[in-house]
Amino acid sequence: MEFDYIIVGAGSAGCLLANRLSANSQTNVCLIEAGPTDWSPFIHIPAGFIKTVTNKKLNWLYDTLPSWGTNGRSIPTPRGKVIGGSSSINGLIFNRGQKMDFDNWAQRGNNGWSYDDLLPHFKSLEKYVPCGTNNKSNDRSLRGNDGEMIVSDLGWRHPLCDAFIKAAVEMGMPINDDYNGENEEGVSYVQRTVSGMRRMSSAKAYLKSAKKRKNLHIITNAHVTNLQFENQRVVGVEYKKSRFDTKGVLVKTANEVILSAGAINSPQILQLAGIGPGDLLKSIGIEVRQELAGVGKNLRDHYATRLTGRVKNTKTINEMSKGPLLVKEIIKYALGRQSILSLGPTLVYCFWHSNELIRNNDLQISFTPASYALGRQAELDTFPGFSIACWGQRPESSGWVKVNSKNPFDKPLIQPNYLSATEDQKILIEGIKISRSLMHSKPLSKYFDHEIYPGKEIHSDEELLNVARDRSNTAYHLVGSCRMAPETDKTSVVDTKLRVRGFENLRVIDASIMPMIPSSNVNAAVLAIAEKAASEILKND
Repeated sequence: MEFDYIIVGAGSAGCLLANRLSANSQTNVCLIEAGPTDWSPFIHIPAGFIKTVTNKKLNWLYDTLPSWGTNGRSIPTPRGKVIGGSSSINGLIFNRGQKMDFDNWAQRGNNGWSYDDLLPHFKSLEKYVPCGTNNKSNDRSLRGNDGEMIVSDLGWRHPLCDAFIKAAVEMGMPINDDYNGENEEGVSYVQRTVSGMRRMSSAKAYLKSAKKRKNLHIITNAHVTNLQFENQRVVGVEYKKSRFDTKGVLVKTANEVILSAGAINSPQILQLAGIGPGDLLKSIGIEVRQELAGVGKNLRDHYATRLTGRVKNTKTINEMSKGPLLVKEIIKYALGRQSILSLGPTLVYCFWHSNELIRNNDLQISFTPASYALGRQAELDTFPGFSIACWGQRPESSGWVKVNSKNPFDKPLIQPNYLSATEDQKILIEGIKISRSLMHSKPLSKYFDHEIYPGKEIHSDEELLNVARDRSNTAYHLVGSCRMAPETDKTSVVDTKLRVRGFENLRVIDASIMPMIPSSNVNAAVLAIAEKAASEILKND
């Protein structure tokens, strides 16, 4: 069968695109996903992230290469391999970013991608459900009311979180009831992609209703192995159900192929098809179809340092996740009451700055009444603890993704080059200092027993930098590896219509097209990118 559109990757962008492009019953759309359907209950229960983040059936389970910035460590890098993609396994945070982030995209020559250009699409994709305690004076004109993606304020409260917020306010941070509104700066409980007590993934928001359409064909457990071309036009996508299959299946298109496979897999697919840095492709025996030096370059991520405090005088999620207390939480969840099963990994967000003289919102700090072994959100500590995490919002450090061989089933090489930029080191050191000040603040003193990590013996900037190198992990915000930029930019992969340079009908629509990483978690921006791109495709169809 021949399709008008083939979308590779059923993640945040892919599910939305499948919904929008199949809305016309005369248009045939094929959505190809490497993973299974979103059957697992751990996907739909918010607290299930602690299981899905290490589940090989739902996750690509990538690892970065060791580097100086990681003290020689290889960093586990989860990516969703399931219907819904990373929106099915992420921390559920909805955070658009700052106006300046997108205005910077436009200032770099990407006309049509300013904040004002994207705001209508941010609004159209969401239905914002404020908590009953939220400030009713907020300007709701900046938020969406009719979209499929339900975004809700966290209603769950904990004395540790309240004390942390009070500490942040005493430090000078304002309370901000809507960091997705006019101004990001401040502290608040988080906004989440949660409806009631369940995760609102992109699959649930956009694919659940659309998959009933006869003109939308969804293929799961299908690993894309190559793209088929006639001259500079893509005519089909080849996939295999297993690395042991001797022959692939070819899906043909009469119109377009859209890669929405994410910041790791989209550049990998392009490189395997002969689109990328010529020297790299030739070195592993791939014929160069189109020299595009930027494919796989400009990879960026937020690099999060998590500090741990031991808690007294109150229970934390660590204890509530075990034994009879966990049984109690399960019962509360089943009855629709507030429960730790309805929580993601982060409950409170601060958006702040590392330099009082500049005040440019270059820091993000988060808090949760739980702590994790080795600072990774995959295993809770055995003692009562809390975590304060910090990272630089707009890292200058950038890295790359490279195919490792001609075999499409071989994992690509991933090198984010964390902390390779001196400015990133300075910002993270200041972030750790601010986080420790919050940890040792008066409002938290009732509950704070002592500092577990990094420990009271650590003081100098050199020691704090080593803490960052030794303890930090990915914040799961990889972007930029198929960068949108003007044609004069040698790193440009796609134009402002997200078309791959040199091809008539091939686009990339996902986090990889971001020129720079936004000052935020990136799922919201990915959805807005897909919404904008879909409207552009439909307008010109």
